[in-house]
Amino acid sequence: MHISLHSIDLSSDAPITLIDVTASVQALIDAESIRSGLVTVISKHTTASVCINEREPKLQQDMIDYLTARVPREAPYRHNEDTLDGRDNAHSHLLALSMNTSENIPIVDGKLLLGTWQSVFFVELDGPRAARQLSVQIMGQA
Repeated sequence: MHISLHSIDLSSDAPITLIDVTASVQALIDAESIRSGLVTVISKHTTASVCINEREPKLQQDMIDYLTARVPREAPYRHNEDTLDGRDNAHSHLLALSMNTSENIPIVDGKLLLGTWQSVFFVELDGPRAARQLSVQIMGQA
């Protein structure tokens, strides 16, 4: 059994951004020559998540609109009164409560086992950010 750990560096340019990382994750699997196994993709941030969903621009905008309406940035949050890093981001932490920090995806015949319309997304909830990171652990056999 082969086990490896990798990082994917990202940046975001908007308050909420969906970044398709499917090709980057697949490239790591290809580089390891894994044919059968499991990959775990995990956000290393409390204000960012990982999800599997459809990559379609209008749907992605609908997702951003949904998240923005769900937890309004302007509400009076206690966390924003005395932040650790100067960011008024309580709303981002609250959004993250209802989202996944990670996804586990089977690897079959060297490919991510995803449906026709599925992609793996890093979801920025507290952007813009110049430096974000995903960890990718690959376990499997060649």
